[in-house]
Amino acid sequence: MPKLSVVIPAYQNEAFIAAAVESVLDQDHPDFELVVADHSSTDATRRILERYLGDPRFTLLDTPTGGGAEANWRRVSAAASGELLKLLPGDDVLYPGALRAHTEALDEHPSVVLVSSPRDILDAAGRVTIRNRGLQGVARRVQPGVEAVRQTVRRGTNVFGEPGSVTMRRAVLEEAGGWDARFPYLIDQKTYSAVLFRGDYLPVDKTFGGFRVNQGQWSVALTNEQAAQAKAYHHWCRESAPDRISASDVWIGDRRAELMALARRAYYTVNGRRMRSA
Repeated sequence: MPKLSVVIPAYQNEAFIAAAVESVLDQDHPDFELVVADHSSTDATRRILERYLGDPRFTLLDTPTGGGAEANWRRVSAAASGELLKLLPGDDVLYPGALRAHTEALDEHPSVVLVSSPRDILDAAGRVTIRNRGLQGVARRVQPGVEAVRQTVRRGTNVFGEPGSVTMRRAVLEEAGGWDARFPYLIDQKTYSAVLFRGDYLPVDKTFGGFRVNQGQWSVALTNEQAAQAKAYHHWCRESAPDRISASDVWIGDRRAELMALARRAYYTVNGRRMRSA
């Protein structure tokens, strides 16, 4: 069993998948596997992935059509065998040292079930548009996971970052029920929260990856639903931990989520050309 599994749910990522895969295979971590599941892509994604079949760390799977992102995220995560798990979307990249830093943090703190780091926001060409984003308002220490969830509720945004910014204990993810897309735009944030209700959280305060914003992304298509889904998520958090997450936390988070949705729309409008791959 490898120490760490990195899993990539690929779909229509021909412009970006090679960079994603190579950013993992080039890591200096001594004991990891990379599992990629292609969700019946109709572009060149699978042909590109076949280039890496000679690497013993690399496994390529296929996911049948249907079920949306949740089906592929669940499929590729179920195939993982490592003690720790990191999901990397097929259009994002890791920076050098990411796997080692997160593994060492989890090894040093057995009570911690999830760690995360800031990320850069990239355009389709891989150029940084926003640097060192994440961990807003989060204390830089080990803390109860529910306190970190409370902070992300109050902020009205995902302070942990996209999945490439996060590493979890795989057994706790499975205990929490795996990836949960009841709020599709927040499939990652909702799932992190279910994990964090079961243990401690630790931020690793160094930028270890890039989150690429491009027009093919499903989160871009959900722009108009962002605030509504965030509010539903906030109320779910309060129902799950009513003694730690207050009605005031939810109210503040709801107002900030409305502002964040407007900010995302503005970003997509201003950077529309940069979101298109060549």
